[in-house]
Amino acid sequence: MTLSAPAMSLKDKLHAYIQLTRFDKPVGIELLLWPTLWGVMLAAMSAAQSEGLSAGLPALKILTIFALGAIFMRAAGCAINDFADRKVDGFVTRTKGRPLADGRLSGKEAVGAFVVLSLISASLLFFLPVSVFYWSLGAVALAFIYPFMKRYTHLPQVFLAAAFGWAIPMAYVAIAGAPDIWCWLLFMAYMCWTVAYDTQYAMADRADDLQVGIKSTAILFGRFDIVMIALLQTAFLLLMGVVMWHYFVPTSLSVAPVFGLALVAMMFAKQNRACATQMPMACFRAFLDNVWVGRYLFVVIAMVCVWSTFSAT
Repeated sequence: MTLSAPAMSLKDKLHAYIQLTRFDKPVGIELLLWPTLWGVMLAAMSAAQSEGLSAGLPALKILTIFALGAIFMRAAGCAINDFADRKVDGFVTRTKGRPLADGRLSGKEAVGAFVVLSLISASLLFFLPVSVFYWSLGAVALAFIYPFMKRYTHLPQVFLAAAFGWAIPMAYVAIAGAPDIWCWLLFMAYMCWTVAYDTQYAMADRADDLQVGIKSTAILFGRFDIVMIALLQTAFLLLMGVVMWHYFVPTSLSVAPVFGLALVAMMFAKQNRACATQMPMACFRAFLDNVWVGRYLFVVIAMVCVWSTFSAT
């Protein structure tokens, strides 16, 4: 006669759900949150400029809704990611302790968490124009399919970037009425940055991924991984420079915010020196350092938007 495993306590179950949704690892939340808020701030600038004003700020309600949406959708994406990877995470050193891999949660529980978190995010749409709802369907679809793409393509990082970045056009729809060319340039900049840092993340797991058959840009780029990351980071800097030039040069601060991107370039150089060692932990730490890029650029964008708005009054 075999004994069944003891039932988990409520505390242990809650801890497993926190690990499933990565609320214990806020870096991932920030990597989605800060660029979402870039989009909200710049969408308000776009709306103001369309009305003949030099600058404008978003309503606090809009900032709060998009911040909460980013947090909940990131958690939902983690849940469905672990569901997709439940049969391989146990063979990867870094992920073998995840709650689906070690049996603390079931696949049904992970899907349930994805649905609940997606519904919570969807409830926030009641406070936004109905047109934002239709755009949000793209975000949900991308968040759901991304984890499965690593079975079929070496470009799952592109799907992740699109899923994370979809909040940017949603912000423009909510605030400015529709995306414009500057919205899409910001979206493309974010795509380049996300593919770059998620390639660093994939470099940390490359040996295990090759063994279990998971595809990634780290595997696709091979010995050119650092070169490709640097090119993507350069594209990000150029696109962000163009967007910031458009919004901020007409303000009283002129080109100063654009030159602020030099600090981001130095951050990227430090990351690439670490990744050049090809050591998994060095690559993972480089990935984590990207949170400072998001924080820094949010501070720059927010400060310039506030300064420009109040100096114009």
